[in-house]
Amino acid sequence: MSVISILIEEKYYTKNPQSSELGRNIISASIELLDELGFEEFTFKKLAERINSTEASVYRYFDNKLRLLVYLTTCYWAWMEYMIDYKTHFINDSQEKLREILRIICHNDNNILNIDMPGVAISKLRRIVGNESDKTYLTKKVDQINDEGLFMGYKKLCHKIAMIIQDINPDYPYSHAIVSTLIEASHQQAFFAIHLASLTEIDKNGESIDDQINRYLEDTLLKLIL
Repeated sequence: MSVISILIEEKYYTKNPQSSELGRNIISASIELLDELGFEEFTFKKLAERINSTEASVYRYFDNKLRLLVYLTTCYWAWMEYMIDYKTHFINDSQEKLREILRIICHNDNNILNIDMPGVAISKLRRIVGNESDKTYLTKKVDQINDEGLFMGYKKLCHKIAMIIQDINPDYPYSHAIVSTLIEASHQQAFFAIHLASLTEIDKNGESIDDQINRYLEDTLLKLIL
């Protein structure tokens, strides 16, 4: 298992959780709890109990649980951007680069699953992003959060992929729109397959869900831009 360190800017937290053992415990335990309970049932009180600490100690690192969720999703987007750079660095053909990026988005590449961040279980963080990340922007505070630049990681990731689509087809007018749509679809289709099967043809009882979604996204995107 390889481990990488990703620096997250100060604006995402009150105190850097990677700067202390307590902070790192807060991150790893919050991932466990969010994966178990979901965002609605997750509280700092439950988190403090899990790490044998106090709510006040958690609040020293994050103002509220929404800020913590924004931090965790930002970690995931930063990890994904790193993986895209790492896996496509030596790929010169833009179409092949795009296919590799879709495999990364769908976690349909066993090699990337062997690269974690300290205290972060990527497989669990991915489920949290799929189940909860829309709560970071489907909120009355979205404009405030955006004005503070807290969605920059997601925007950078989408822009990076959109520029590859522009390389393939400079005349395609919706490169950013299709990228954000496909990233969201990669999570939604997995969720639908498991919980709301009538909304998708992705079959949880068939071949790998990741394989199926990868094929669906590639088929959708390449038909649009080629």
